Amino acid sequence: MKPKQIRTALISVYHKEGLDEIIKQLVDLQIEIYSTGGTQRYIEEMQVPVHGVEELTTYPSILSGRVKTLHPKVFGGILARREDDHQAQLAQYEIPEFDLVIVDLYPFEETIANTRDESEIIEKIDIGGISLIRAAAKNYHDVVVIPSRQEYRDLQNLIESKQGYSDIEDRKAFATKAFKVSAHYDRVISDFFSNEESFQVIASGKATLRYGENPHQDGAYYGDLSELFDILGGKALSYNNLVDIDAAVMLMREFVSGPPCFAILKHTNACGVAVRSTVFEAWKSALAGDPVSAFGGILITNGTVDLSTAEAIDQIFYEVLIAPAFEPVALDLLLKKKKRIVLRSKDFFVSKSQFRSILNGIITQDMDLKTESAQDLKPVTNNKPTEAQITDLLFANKCVKHLKSNTIVLAKDEQLLGMGCGQTSRVDALKQAISKALHFGFDLKGAVMASDAFFPFPDCVEIGHEAGLLAVIQPGGSIRDQDSIDFCDHHDMVMVLTGNRHFKH
Repeated sequence: MKPKQIRTALISVYHKEGLDEIIKQLVDLQIEIYSTGGTQRYIEEMQVPVHGVEELTTYPSILSGRVKTLHPKVFGGILARREDDHQAQLAQYEIPEFDLVIVDLYPFEETIANTRDESEIIEKIDIGGISLIRAAAKNYHDVVVIPSRQEYRDLQNLIESKQGYSDIEDRKAFATKAFKVSAHYDRVISDFFSNEESFQVIASGKATLRYGENPHQDGAYYGDLSELFDILGGKALSYNNLVDIDAAVMLMREFVSGPPCFAILKHTNACGVAVRSTVFEAWKSALAGDPVSAFGGILITNGTVDLSTAEAIDQIFYEVLIAPAFEPVALDLLLKKKKRIVLRSKDFFVSKSQFRSILNGIITQDMDLKTESAQDLKPVTNNKPTEAQITDLLFANKCVKHLKSNTIVLAKDEQLLGMGCGQTSRVDALKQAISKALHFGFDLKGAVMASDAFFPFPDCVEIGHEAGLLAVIQPGGSIRDQDSIDFCDHHDMVMVLTGNRHFKH
């Protein structure tokens, strides 16, 4: 199929940012422009000739703007095939062909995020725009469709490189994006009305990864990382990088509003976490938790990376560094290592729902967004926790929540001393945590222990007591909870229950 020339364009957009450059390109190529409402006024203010849809249809915008483009003279010009029968009907009814349709929908998703006013939300359900997108995408053999402002740059590149022509491959690619935009838009509206979140592959785009979890597996990412991060430097993100980054963001969300915190993760599990008065001190204490596992790890902080911290980080090999801000001199230093990925976080966003492919289907659940506070702790021993112990117990509980089950965390002075995770026995998880802590020179006397689930027997508190632990946090719920509580009472230990299990399979 020969390339097709764009001679006419229909433009109806909500967001006008970036539209001016496209208008200039269309004018340079003498492409005739039709438009509506606010978009038409925007184009006219650029001193560019534009036909109003109203003069084409002979109907004004009616019903408070709810009906503008819904007319045969608009949709006929979009849906007409470039063949004799359709061309004859276009001539009979004086309908122009539209070769390019540019739409940016009413911001329904943004509106529901910012208001509970149902009348305002309902008015942001786009009817004409979504219909224009679907019609143009259906007729991709003849029409180029731009379904959102995210595709403005791609359109500019197409116009510039092909001087107002398009190939069938170009048009089909845009149509594919258009139907994804349409599907996503309808899904968000459906979720609003049903008050639930459904599963759908994200419509914002597909990025092919170097490979999946292993080199023999293909991998892809559906989504828009630019909403969450500025990618400041380094190699392309891999499948494993993305999985680890997700785990890092989930963990740091627990500490985002508090004092400086630094965390080091390896294969989605935290091997070093610390809260301190400065980012530099937090980094040193987090690294001390397991300097061996930190090699090739994911680093994340909730504070600004300064030069001293950057110089210390620069001495080890890491895959990804994430922070909300960097001092300019620190960033200059970090970017000298060309393969190290550096991300500036815009938002520690965590979805409310979680999806996972399994067997021949999908399972979904609410994200575990519960974070215990001091008010959630139920002391069950004779000895009650001190303020310092409460701080450490809550810190340890945040860490244990983000480690693979079965898991145990040992902590003191808001520093992860040792962890055992992914074990088939809670006793094995505790022994692993103690072994790691002792291996890296930590004194466990006075430390606290957190468990992601209840103790079915008192064996863990017995082992913990022998190691010098003084306080324990766990969800409770075992029919033998009292056995562990009694042991703690007999050995002057503290135990608090949260009532919330944090299994992570």
